[in-house]
Amino acid sequence: MSYPRVDRATGVIVQGITGRAGRMHTRLMRDYGTNIVAGVSLKADVADIDGVPVFAACRDAVARTGATASVLLVGAGQLLGAVEDAVQAGIKLIVTPTEGMPVHDALRARRLTQEAAVTWIGASTPGMAVPGQAKLGFLPEASLAPGPLGLMSKSGTLSYEAGYRLAQQGIGTSVWVGVGGDPVKGTRFAELVPFYAADTQTEALLIIGEIGGTEEEEFAAALAAQRFAKPVFALIAGRSSPEGVTMGHAGALVHGSHGGYAAKKAALEKAGATVLASLDEMTTAITAWHRSRQR
Repeated sequence: MSYPRVDRATGVIVQGITGRAGRMHTRLMRDYGTNIVAGVSLKADVADIDGVPVFAACRDAVARTGATASVLLVGAGQLLGAVEDAVQAGIKLIVTPTEGMPVHDALRARRLTQEAAVTWIGASTPGMAVPGQAKLGFLPEASLAPGPLGLMSKSGTLSYEAGYRLAQQGIGTSVWVGVGGDPVKGTRFAELVPFYAADTQTEALLIIGEIGGTEEEEFAAALAAQRFAKPVFALIAGRSSPEGVTMGHAGALVHGSHGGYAAKKAALEKAGATVLASLDEMTTAITAWHRSRQR
């Protein structure tokens, strides 16, 4: 997939900036160093939020600022329209943290972004970050340290804990992408394999998956097809979850053997990944790898 570069110079728009979440996370992203250049809101009477100019449409914001990325902090029912607005404006990276996007809307948004060669991360994502440069979304600063480990995850909270534990060991991440836990989404694990294979800042990869669907199996197949040469570590949540019960995310649902832990573990191990049973095992294994590369 074509993945746009994100750093401190990247101009970022916040759609829905006048809402409570929009205001709060705009401030947190700016405090981290993200270059928030504009906001978009249907409230025409709002000229700016904490000095960030607010426009009625993405096209106006892009025309004025040259922004290339947007974080969409709008309601689930407004997401598709906001995605359409961003794509039509020429935005190349869209991040949608909102949960509960209707499946038909997600299908339409995925097709729209793919046809326009736009990278869409979400829905139901904690966001993405290049630690030390910029974050787009909710990722906590305590879990973000620059380093050689690529990280992609379905679960927000589990990945926060993983990132925090690794940061405490002096191990940071290169590019962190939360793909989200919805069954239909903009970016899936397998689609990120070529990016991480080519990224010179990424020396190893950590995938945090979960039961349900076939995304981890698709990722394993992509590793084999890419002949991915970097070490891959995997942590799969939900190995003891009961069949037929959705666990947290909409996509975390097991039907018989479909979407189960054992199938995912087997596929990943066949592709050469190290599958870890717990956060403690993950921390120990990645710390050992990190120390070995420093010798």
